[in-house]
Amino acid sequence: PHAIRLEGDLTLGGLFPVHSRGPAGVPCGGVKKEKGIHRLEAMLYALDRVNGDPHVLPNLTLGARILDTCSRDTYALEQALSFVRSLLPPEGGEGTCPDGTPPRRPPPERLVGVIGASASSVSIMVANVLRLFS
Repeated sequence: PHAIRLEGDLTLGGLFPVHSRGPAGVPCGGVKKEKGIHRLEAMLYALDRVNGDPHVLPNLTLGARILDTCSRDTYALEQALSFVRSLLPPEGGEGTCPDGTPPRRPPPERLVGVIGASASSVSIMVANVLRLFS
C-alpha cells in the first residue's frame, strides 16, 4: 500500500522509512519527515535531473519503484520480495485466453539496483534476498 511507481526503460528500486514503526499488530506508524520523506524526495529529484538531461543517458529513461519500509526489518523484507515477484511466473502457470491463445503480459521490469534501506539490519536482509535473484 505504500509505494511509488515511475515508468522507465530501467528501474531503480528504493527502500525508505517513510513511516515509523507502528504499534503492535500495525506495521506502520506516523510519517518520518527527515529520514523518510526527504530521502524519497532526494531520489525523485535525482531521477528528474538524470532523465531531464539528454546528455547523461541518451535515449534511456530511469524509472523507479519506491517502497516504504515502515522502519521495520520484517516489513522491509516483505516489500523487497515484491521486487522479485514480477520475475516469477504467475501462480497456476501462464493460462490461456478464451480463444486459446496465450495471454499477453507486459515484459518484466528491468530492476537494475536498489537504493536503501537506511538501517544496516534491513539492508543486510534485503541484500541477501535480492542476491538470490541477481
